[in-house]
Amino acid sequence: SSISQFILLMTRILIIEDDVGIRGNTAELLQLEGYLVTTASNGRTGLEKIGCENPDLILCDILMPEMDGFAVLRHVAQDPDLKRIPFIFFSAKSEKIDVKAGIDAGADDYLTKPFELEDLLITIEKYLKKQEIS
Repeated sequence: SSISQFILLMTRILIIEDDVGIRGNTAELLQLEGYLVTTASNGRTGLEKIGCENPDLILCDILMPEMDGFAVLRHVAQDPDLKRIPFIFFSAKSEKIDVKAGIDAGADDYLTKPFELEDLLITIEKYLKKQEIS
């Protein structure tokens, strides 16, 4: 329906990723799916964009210069207005212990790079649907 397409177009996703290729490719794939995408090249810039863009979902790398993903997550989790935003780590760190650390830190989910577009979309939709319900 046109209403669900409109809602999709209004869905803002922030990608915080220092690798320019991954950041650009992921943004492009999500834009092709109809999402409104903003990007940041490090955690500090990402936090600024979270504050002014008010995204519906955050995709965040862990290993980044200036501020890592865990620091970004801590800042988001401490803010009552921001902690409702689904926060998904996506990282090349793919050991079970890394995934557990990400979830234990408070991330809603953890995708390992490289990931399949379908896995990314399923994960994003799962958390956006949860938000609609709440």
